[in-house]
Amino acid sequence: MSSVDYSLSIDLDRDFDEVVSATRAALADEGFGVLTEIDVKATMKTKLDVDLEEYLILGACNPPLAHQALGAEPEIGVLLPCNVVVYRTDGTTRVSAVAAEQMLGMVGNAELAPIAAEVAGRLDRVLAAVAAA
Repeated sequence: MSSVDYSLSIDLDRDFDEVVSATRAALADEGFGVLTEIDVKATMKTKLDVDLEEYLILGACNPPLAHQALGAEPEIGVLLPCNVVVYRTDGTTRVSAVAAEQMLGMVGNAELAPIAAEVAGRLDRVLAAVAAA
């Protein structure tokens, strides 16, 4: 697993559609539903006539955790849902998930820390499950 300050990622030598399916299943197993889906490749082709490799943004939400976060910080909605991205790069399929503790930590509300830790743990397990699938 690799990371930058704002995401955790895994690289897989597997088919894009297979990885998307595994990601959806792993998210569901951790209590996340996919509220939004953005096909960046199709959007860029339609809007800009630019050809990109496969790139899909899944807006994932765990309703009980989102409810807790909104109760602690009503403005947190600007940072929801948790994005998980599946895309092709350099011949591999990458899955990246938002680093929840960093994202929610920037708010400066201590009540969000345990919620962020729970989200982070679940997203870590999602990536591990996708890697093992």
